[in-house]
Amino acid sequence: MTSPIRIAILECDTPMAQTRKDYGGYGGVFTAFLHAAADAAQLPRDHLAITKWDVVNGEGMYPALDDIDAILITGSRFNAFDSEPWVVRLVEFVQKILAQERVRVIGVCYGHQIVGRALGAKVAKNEGGIWEASVCDVQLTPKGKDFFRKESLGVEDLAWSDKCKVQSMYIPKRVITVQGHPEFNEAIVRELLDTRREQNIFDESTYRDAIARVTKPHDGVLVGEAFLRFLQE
Repeated sequence: MTSPIRIAILECDTPMAQTRKDYGGYGGVFTAFLHAAADAAQLPRDHLAITKWDVVNGEGMYPALDDIDAILITGSRFNAFDSEPWVVRLVEFVQKILAQERVRVIGVCYGHQIVGRALGAKVAKNEGGIWEASVCDVQLTPKGKDFFRKESLGVEDLAWSDKCKVQSMYIPKRVITVQGHPEFNEAIVRELLDTRREQNIFDESTYRDAIARVTKPHDGVLVGEAFLRFLQE
């Protein structure tokens, strides 16, 4: 009998009200996402042993490396380049994992940036201040086409877009990250867009551009399947 893959989801933020009601937290969002990917890959859901860790408000508590096979770092509204104590602790924990070779790292959006920082890359705000919201196209590198098994969509770059030159990073059997949100569905994105417009984070032009694409199909489950293949490399 194959042992389950032990995945610790590191929750780096709290989702908005309706998403929180529906899923309980980002740990719940990612559990649903990974289960959907497992279903698509015909992998039994009980082959994934998922735990959730609040790294913002959890008093510095992290899983013991002997108890996990991988971490998944979620998105967040916070800045990955900040020096808040919890952010520094998170970077140090990722560096601890990167210093060994068994436990693997998955990073999504904020998690993608935290992994970059842990690897020594410069992490900063987008110089143009341009938002990349809702369903957007990304271009895959040749390696990305092979990894994600799709013709369009050291550390190797797997994807890029005009607004973000490093959309994904990959170290075989060690690290996989994406800047986008494959775990988001239409309802989550709608709530996000509506809230950011209400908060004047998005101007009307940015909002209308993003909301016009919210119903477009996206490849989130395909990315999730790629994550699962990565964990089984």
